[in-house]
Amino acid sequence: MKTLSYKNKTYNVDKKNFLLDYDAWDEDFAECMAGELGMTGGLTEQHWAVIHFIRNRFKETGVCPVVHETARFLGLDIQTLQSLFPTGYLRGACLLAGISYRYGWVYYYGEPYAVSDTETTEKATEAVENKVYRVDLFGYLVDHLEWDADFAARRAFEIGIKDGLTDKHWKIIRYLRDKYSREHKIPTIYECCEDNQLAIDTFATLFPAGYHRGAVKIAGLPSLA
Repeated sequence: MKTLSYKNKTYNVDKKNFLLDYDAWDEDFAECMAGELGMTGGLTEQHWAVIHFIRNRFKETGVCPVVHETARFLGLDIQTLQSLFPTGYLRGACLLAGISYRYGWVYYYGEPYAVSDTETTEKATEAVENKVYRVDLFGYLVDHLEWDADFAARRAFEIGIKDGLTDKHWKIIRYLRDKYSREHKIPTIYECCEDNQLAIDTFATLFPAGYHRGAVKIAGLPSLA
């Protein structure tokens, strides 16, 4: 645990600067984090609309809203979100709102199934009973090098992709893994959509659980890397 001080207030945060107690949030915390992220122009009405939506939605559901839910409700496209929060949705908007996807997160186990991607179907349909994957509390793979298609298939099933991973899913999964292997960091949702020429609504249909809780997890990448 570490602390941040701003306007004679002290906030307890984790190593990624996420607020440990979301009830300790106030608008001064958002302003403090905006400064930490280099958002020197100040927070506008649009910034506050996103921040307060995230907080209010969390209070209603107990879960941090995914990026396409926020964008759809507020009528924002991916370019506008990027201009407002250039460091990303989770690492920008949610961070300022004092809400992490970890809050209220419960994952469950489903049944594995074969994937449709022709290059990985044979591997994914091998017997999985004796396989063990090292994951953290939230179901993210500890070592991305231990990933395989069976892991992707199981995670996809757990988050509601019941009909299997299509070639469109695999294009994003491979993109994320290749990008992480080269740059050792997870691209933002903006980069992912731009590099793959995806509209936010199209992404939402592929990964309804969201970016970090959906695509990133299925790709076997660490949380908040």
